Amino acid sequence: MEKIRAAITGVHAWVPEYRLDNFELSRMVDTSDEWIMQRVGIKERRILKGEGLGTSDMADKAVAGLLEKTGTSPDEVEILICATITPDMFFPSTANIISDKVGIKNAFSFDISAACSGFIYALHIGASFIETGRYRKVIVVGADKMSSITDYTDRTTCPLFGDAAAAVLLEPTIENVGVMDQILRSDGMGRKYLYLKAGGSVRPASHETVDAKEHFIYQEGQTVFKFAVTFMSDVAVEIMQKNNLKPEDIAYLVPHQANLRIIEATGRRMGLPMEKVMINIDKYGNTTAATIPLVLWEYEPRLKKGDNLILTAFGGGFTWGAVWVKWAYNPK
Repeated sequence: MEKIRAAITGVHAWVPEYRLDNFELSRMVDTSDEWIMQRVGIKERRILKGEGLGTSDMADKAVAGLLEKTGTSPDEVEILICATITPDMFFPSTANIISDKVGIKNAFSFDISAACSGFIYALHIGASFIETGRYRKVIVVGADKMSSITDYTDRTTCPLFGDAAAAVLLEPTIENVGVMDQILRSDGMGRKYLYLKAGGSVRPASHETVDAKEHFIYQEGQTVFKFAVTFMSDVAVEIMQKNNLKPEDIAYLVPHQANLRIIEATGRRMGLPMEKVMINIDKYGNTTAATIPLVLWEYEPRLKKGDNLILTAFGGGFTWGAVWVKWAYNPK
C-alpha cells in the first residue's frame, strides 16, 4: 500500500495595516531604533487596531483568502486547527469562531497552545489526521494578537511582538512530497522564564492582578535567548542527521521569527548560508504562532516542488521542535 503523506497545497496570510515602527515606539518607551535593531533585528511590527477586534478577526481573513486561493469550498474542510496563545476568549475555541466566520460547517475545530512552537505542533497534528486516510482537507492556522498581552511601558518586551495570522491547507498525496518527518519536544521547567502570570485558574483576573500588570508577557530575556539558540539549532541539526540531509540538500531554513541573532545562529549551526534562511522579522516582529506560515507565504513565489524545507521553532513552556517538509507545488 502506498504511503499517504500530508502535502501543503496552499498558504495565505493576513496582517493589519497599522505599522508600529521603532521611531514611534521610542516615543512610548525608553528605546531606540539602533538598540532594537542591534538586539533583535526588528524595524516595525503590525498592530491590530479597532474596538472589539481579536485573533479570529485576523485569522478569518487568512483562512478566507486561503480557501479562495486554493479553490476550496468551506463545505469541503473537515478539520480546522488554530495555534494561538491569544484566543478571543477561553471558550469557545478561536478555531470554532474562525470556522463560523468563514462558513466552515462540516468540520470539527480546536485550538492548541504551544506558544511560538504552536504552528509546527499543529502542523504535525493536522498531518497525522491526513495520514490516517480518513481526512482529505485540513486547515492549520497560526494566529496571535500579541499586542493584547504586551506591556508598552516595558522596554524589554514591547519592541518584540506584532499581530498576524497565516494558514495552510493540507491535503493527501502519495508523491514523495509533503510533511516528511518531525521532532517535537517540551520541558515544563521553562515556565519560570517566559509566561503570563495571571488570568488562569491559579490566579484568576482581579483588581490586584490587573493593577500588578500580571496579564502581560513576562520574560527573562537572556535565559530565554540562551535556551532558544541551543534548542532550535540542536533540533534542526538533529532532524537533518536523522534523515541524512546535508546542507546542500536544503532549499530553505524556515525559522520562527523571534530574534535575528537566534535565526543566524541556527543557520550557521546547520551549515547554511543566509540566502537559504527565510527572514521577515524586520517587517513583522515576533507574531508567535503566525511567524512560520507568515514567512512561508512571503517566500511562496520562490519555492518549487521538491524543495526541502526545515521548519523550526522555540517557545514558552518551553516548547520546541523541527519539521522536515518537502514542498508540494511550483509557483503559480
